[in-house]
Amino acid sequence: MDPIKLIVGLGNPDKAYEKTRHNAGFWFLDELAKRNSIKYVYIGQAQGLASKIYYSSGPVHLLKPMTYMNNSGRSVSFFMRYFKVSSCNVLVVHDEVDFDVGVVRFKKGGGHGGHNGLRDIIACLNLSDFCRLRIGVGHPRASGQVSGYVLGKPSSKEEMSISNGISKAIDQLPGLLQGDSQCFMNSVHGG
Repeated sequence: MDPIKLIVGLGNPDKAYEKTRHNAGFWFLDELAKRNSIKYVYIGQAQGLASKIYYSSGPVHLLKPMTYMNNSGRSVSFFMRYFKVSSCNVLVVHDEVDFDVGVVRFKKGGGHGGHNGLRDIIACLNLSDFCRLRIGVGHPRASGQVSGYVLGKPSSKEEMSISNGISKAIDQLPGLLQGDSQCFMNSVHGG
């Protein structure tokens, strides 16, 4: 696997969405920023909040699109062009309703699986070979309730499970950034 040079966390920017399941990607980047004592700055042309962290593998850009979930692609595509980051060096972190709460899974490439943020990124980039870190938020009982469910707030127990999954993934992130996806998957998927 190629090293990661850009991590994109998906979410919605308004305060009303801050604690919703759909913002799990933002939660991931916020925890990463907290651990590395970094701040985000708004980049107007990219329509997003950006920062950078440094690992032994080199600098890694962080991006939180402020375009709302359904329009994440324009922010991501501008950022990739401006910083000359190839899609194979991108990790998109997002909520995943098909996984139990707190389960975190990595994969490279694939479709959008009904996720509107991924759908827009794939449409704007015209490719889907970027990596994904999928954070399980659980699934409502009826498929027609997914939109309201992801825009709802998890219970305190669910929020703790999601936070624990995020924390575990961040603990193993240095290896993934260097391209060792197998070690990452063994550590994070294993328990």
